[in-house]
Amino acid sequence: MVPHLVTALNGPINELEQRVLDSMSAIERWFRLEWMEHTPPFYTSVDVRNAGFKLAPVATNLYPDGWHNLTPEMLPLAIQAAMAAIEKICPEARNLLLIPENRSTSSVYLSSLAQLRRIFQMAGLNVRMGSIDPAIKKVTKFDLPNGESVVLEPVVRGKRRIGVKDFDPCTILLNNDLGSGVPGILEEIGEQYLLPPLHAGWTTRRKSKHFKCYEEVAKRMGKLLGVDPWLINPMFDKCPQVKLGDEAGLERVQAQVDLLFTKIRRKYKEYGIKDKPFVVVKADDAAHGMGIVTLRDAKDMNAMRKTLESQMSANREGSPGQDILIQEGVLTSEEVNDAVAEPVVFMMDRYVVGGFYRIHAERGVDENLNAPGSSFVPLAFEHSTHLPQPGSKPGTSVPNRFYMYGVVARLAMLAASYELEATDPDAEVYE
Repeated sequence: MVPHLVTALNGPINELEQRVLDSMSAIERWFRLEWMEHTPPFYTSVDVRNAGFKLAPVATNLYPDGWHNLTPEMLPLAIQAAMAAIEKICPEARNLLLIPENRSTSSVYLSSLAQLRRIFQMAGLNVRMGSIDPAIKKVTKFDLPNGESVVLEPVVRGKRRIGVKDFDPCTILLNNDLGSGVPGILEEIGEQYLLPPLHAGWTTRRKSKHFKCYEEVAKRMGKLLGVDPWLINPMFDKCPQVKLGDEAGLERVQAQVDLLFTKIRRKYKEYGIKDKPFVVVKADDAAHGMGIVTLRDAKDMNAMRKTLESQMSANREGSPGQDILIQEGVLTSEEVNDAVAEPVVFMMDRYVVGGFYRIHAERGVDENLNAPGSSFVPLAFEHSTHLPQPGSKPGTSVPNRFYMYGVVARLAMLAASYELEATDPDAEVYE
């Protein structure tokens, strides 16, 4: 079922779609060669924004939830990708331990875990769910609205292995982003496969590092397609060690916001774009409690100071401050059922396996949709993003649009693989 979708695909995006379709063979070969040199993250979801004149990722998640939003038609793709991913890592794998987020016992999140369990069971694995949450001290069952149930068991630690009672897994799959740090129970596991690796968590990850890697792959894809890489790349800047209670820190942020606005306006003028540009300000990691702050002009900083300061309350007295990411905002020109929408693309190993639209009836086209009150509508991926319709006029074909989403999402996934290689503490360093 295709949702009632209203979108404004015009100008540069139509040209980009045509270039992507014309270059499909070259694109797929390029990705194939990249995956010969780089290892994709085990699973990934990417939030994509389509402005009508620009198509770009705005967030890349290496511990994705929301799997229950994939339709039954999408599951065969996910199961095949899970088989391929496990086969590369541990062909003889039999038992998999799934470790969820701490303190996340909402029926929505548990439904996502149940879907993940289903995918790996159908890929041929015995799956149990082990919690490292101190609050889970005994086997705990949660009933879901659809009649299913999820059982969380406390993780037990051996000398160099972890598991749950009477279950010794060869593979550990984290669905916990480690935003509060790496717990000791997960360290120095030398005899099991831990996926994703610990340095994929927010203890180590920085958004600026990811988007720097994405900028690199976007330039290379732009060269392959013969288009301006800005059409698929959100510009950004980083402001390190900011204490927003400090006047000098706020002035530094404001100066960089002003500079980024200048760059964005230059691009808008180049392409004749009449929309009002905006930037988003957010923590460079995800361990702080700062939400996304939207600024439509550098002067807005004065009005937004109290908001920023309250959201940055994690900066305790004596803290050296935190790194701030200032990113070009990407409008969304898409609506589903009269609500503003953005696509979220799900991948496992190197394959696009499905996705959904995140919609929010109370948010505007230049606001963050990943907020309370959002809901989800499945994308029409049941016919696969790898079956575009080359003969269709740009902007008229849903499969073509979804194929384009898949290309941009895979670029973000490739950037994440570059990022993980660069931050791997066990990587060999060659002089």
